Amino acid sequence: MADAVWTPERTLDEAGAARLISEAFPELSPVKAALMGAGWDNTAFLVDDALVFRFPRRAVAVPLLEIENAVLPQIAPRLPLAIPAPIFYANQGEGFPWPFAGYPLVPGRTLETFALSKTKRCKLAAPLGAFLKALHAIPTDDLPLPGDAIGRLELTRRLPGCRERLIQASALGLIPDLAPLAALLDASPPDSHREDTLVHGDLYARHLVLDSGGALTGAIDWGDVHRGDPACDLMAAHLLLPPAAHPEFLRAYGPVSGETWHAARVRAAGHSLAVILYAAEIHDAPLLAETQVALDFLSSL
Repeated sequence: MADAVWTPERTLDEAGAARLISEAFPELSPVKAALMGAGWDNTAFLVDDALVFRFPRRAVAVPLLEIENAVLPQIAPRLPLAIPAPIFYANQGEGFPWPFAGYPLVPGRTLETFALSKTKRCKLAAPLGAFLKALHAIPTDDLPLPGDAIGRLELTRRLPGCRERLIQASALGLIPDLAPLAALLDASPPDSHREDTLVHGDLYARHLVLDSGGALTGAIDWGDVHRGDPACDLMAAHLLLPPAAHPEFLRAYGPVSGETWHAARVRAAGHSLAVILYAAEIHDAPLLAETQVALDFLSSL
């Protein structure tokens, strides 16, 4: 998949990151940058075991980083989980034409590294619901948020691509039985066009942080934050929790219409089908295993 959407346009090694950080923020020198990981949009480096610096890998990520810088410091105090509000921001560096940002490390590990049991997943239901309730209650009027420019809940338009990825994943042996997921996609609800809620926009295992005991402590990578539909974030309940834990999640979150809940489930399926192909291509075993768990949950209803 040479033309995959996660193919980087610009890469950066540890020495290059350390140089850019030192030049932009001499008060941090000498800088030793350790690679933390790379996602679709950004490469992250750990500095002095206390700061994380993120550098865009693709031009499309640049405005997303700019939005994070403007929004996250305003919403961080209102949330029950830690989020990476930037405290360092540079517009560009020598040989690097894009902005980059640094923020305090959110301690812990991302969820997909834990291989959680169903019992431990059920314990995430209430704190996840409480976090999303707080996030979705924040007024958006005074925040410089974009709308949903890519139509995450335009399910009719997205369904052909979802079905194609389902066939690809099945051909690769990543999904043992495609019939339940195909039926879910076929029962897709009408498109949703709400743009009245502050949403993370990409809330899945790799963007949730747990402590050593498996408790939910933070939410990271807010590049997709926007004014949109709560179903975009409610997909996390379908991805991460056994269906038996959904009532506990909803008790913490509050009422959700049947249409919104179903849209979140379909959104979760489409998201997972993209992530499972990505994880397989880059040989990310923990992310692959976690996404297979999510697809099993989605197939079980």
